[in-house]
Amino acid sequence: MKKLSYIRTWILLVSLSSVIACTVKSSSGDAAEVTNQNNKKEMKYSKKYTNADFYTDGKFNEKVAVQAYKDMFEFYDIPFTPFLEENFWVAEFGVGDFENVGMGGVFWVNDKDHGYFAHAIYLLPGQMIPEHAHVKTAFPAKFESWMVTKGWCYNFSEIGDETPGAPAIPASHGAVKSKSFVIQHVGEIVHLKKEETFHFLMAGPEGAIVDEWACYHDGAGLRFTNPKAKL
Repeated sequence: MKKLSYIRTWILLVSLSSVIACTVKSSSGDAAEVTNQNNKKEMKYSKKYTNADFYTDGKFNEKVAVQAYKDMFEFYDIPFTPFLEENFWVAEFGVGDFENVGMGGVFWVNDKDHGYFAHAIYLLPGQMIPEHAHVKTAFPAKFESWMVTKGWCYNFSEIGDETPGAPAIPASHGAVKSKSFVIQHVGEIVHLKKEETFHFLMAGPEGAIVDEWACYHDGAGLRFTNPKAKL
């Protein structure tokens, strides 16, 4: 009987040790995961590519540009889905300064029959979209609204008084009409102030991912202030 009692006690102790070990391991794993998440929140995305990467013998290298956005997507936990693989595009607008003037994007939908449009704008750190306006064509002038989902950006408009403390406009772009801006953070929604007015976005040093909603986008209505710019 004493031997049986000893065996039972030994089995109980072994079982308790296993439970305690599993609990400690699980708690350590959870704690490590929380620590990793907190560390990532404290980290900020920063510029990793320059024009030396984006141009090969003076020619724009789209593959490198796409890779630059994929790197930013990985940091912000944005999956590069099959839809993006097929529909993602990059544009340097003929300015020849993709590091500072350019963008990546995808049109989720652009439906002229129902008159609506959904777009994602991807801007590398410090990158700006050339200043532009959308004028009326056979379709109404495009009216837009934007919401930042990652990073932050300057949202410029030609409507309103000049805002002090503006970031430097890249020399490659030239002068802009839009002098009024707000700094747009994650979750904030900004609307175009008036149809057919000039505007542009410029990412902060962490880059920016921006959702855009609008009426139908007709490329024929696009107007740039930079005479070299084209899409």
